[in-house]
Amino acid sequence: MLTGVVVLVSDQPARSAPLADALQGVAMCELVGFEVDWSTYANAVAVVTDVDLARPAAMQCLLGLRRQPWAEARPLLCITHRTSDKALRQAQVLGASACLPYYTEPHVVVTALLNLINPNEGALNATVRQCAERAGAVLTTLFSAAGTSGRVDLQAIDNCVDPMLLALSDGGLARWLNTIRAHDNATYQHSLVVAGLAAQFATHIGFPEAQRQRLVRAALVHDVGKARIPRALLLKRGSLEPEEAVIMRTHAVLGYEILKASSGSDPAMLDAVRHHHEMIDGSGYPDGISGDAISDVVRFLTICDIYAALTERRSYKPALSPTEAMVILQGMQGKIEPRFVQAFGKAVAQAA
Repeated sequence: MLTGVVVLVSDQPARSAPLADALQGVAMCELVGFEVDWSTYANAVAVVTDVDLARPAAMQCLLGLRRQPWAEARPLLCITHRTSDKALRQAQVLGASACLPYYTEPHVVVTALLNLINPNEGALNATVRQCAERAGAVLTTLFSAAGTSGRVDLQAIDNCVDPMLLALSDGGLARWLNTIRAHDNATYQHSLVVAGLAAQFATHIGFPEAQRQRLVRAALVHDVGKARIPRALLLKRGSLEPEEAVIMRTHAVLGYEILKASSGSDPAMLDAVRHHHEMIDGSGYPDGISGDAISDVVRFLTICDIYAALTERRSYKPALSPTEAMVILQGMQGKIEPRFVQAFGKAVAQAA
């Protein structure tokens, strides 16, 4: 625990109470409102905000913080209540060192804050963080190109695979997942989580290096079709309406078409991107294939994808624990391969 205080700014103390409790693991946490006297907090090790920064009172509060001579040397972590690019730019103008969406789990906020306070806490953490940041930047560029031109540079993805496998081998899955959830843009976080799970799964099973590389490569781009889905739909708070779900489901075919139009795609990647929502009983999409028509690569990736979605917190649902997620996977007999589910559970437990 650090000497000094973490200042948590909130306009709803009851909502922020769980976050305040978690931040006590960093340093003594003081929960304050917009009227805070910043001149009394020169001993702060960091400032966290859990407010809508579009509110005039919130802006005035942070402008007051910026006027303090000590403020520039302290990290400012903003929990954003709006997910637009404009909101993120506003947070940066107000001095944010980093932003996390409002539905981020408190323990992830703590990890992010510790990394901001002490970004050089060790060569291993730094290596994993750098790899994650590089992969996130590559996915940002890839999704942008997919959305505008319908083609992507897969060589950039290839260049991420070996460093990522090394980072996971050296740092472990838990460190990778914590780093991703603490640092990465939520838009691409899921792909990086699925890729980490796929790497752990493949290593546990004993895949040869070339097969591990192909699986991780496919995992990184499995959702690239979402670049062609309306942003408002991707960022919607709450469950999708039936007609919206139909649009969202087109991402599998859209991703397949994007990769097919790009140089460097391979059959396994195309298969995984198009079919990662197919089910053994034929109830999946987009093609409704079943049984032996679903390759092992797709079966592996589907399990990783479902587990990642279950354990991620979204605006419309809490994150499930690993145990809860495994119970759901085990209950999906007939839809996903039970032997692979059993092996996946062991792989995740081994990495805990």
